[in-house]
Amino acid sequence: MNIRVANEFDYPALRQIYLESRRKSFHWADIDAMTLDDFDKHTEEEYILLAEENNQILGFSSLYLPDNFIHNLFVHPDFSGKGVGGLLLHASIEKMKKPIRLKCVSENQAAMKFYESKGWKKVVEEGNPHERYWVMEYN
Repeated sequence: MNIRVANEFDYPALRQIYLESRRKSFHWADIDAMTLDDFDKHTEEEYILLAEENNQILGFSSLYLPDNFIHNLFVHPDFSGKGVGGLLLHASIEKMKKPIRLKCVSENQAAMKFYESKGWKKVVEEGNPHERYWVMEYN
């Protein structure tokens, strides 16, 4: 598996991964409101890494480097649980200065367990009553 910086030619596949991953795992969200254009809006001015194997993109992370913040980390549902997320997370950590932060939706228990298993710590829970998230930190 290869990790590399994304380019504009990768965007169609990245848009699809972002849409399919959120529709499959974000059970608390309105999946009908999600669109392919969300990727472009939600990764503006971010550094994007992707994981690929045999010329197929398996997942991506988007980083806001000025704040050492991982904004997004998504793996295509067909490749979930196969180590893609861990490799992307490691590559993301290597690109930034510690401490590194991210936000994880409180209802996303699978993601919370994933980050905690990789050494991330919960700092504080924030957000509105129906949109709670944990700020997590890696030192």
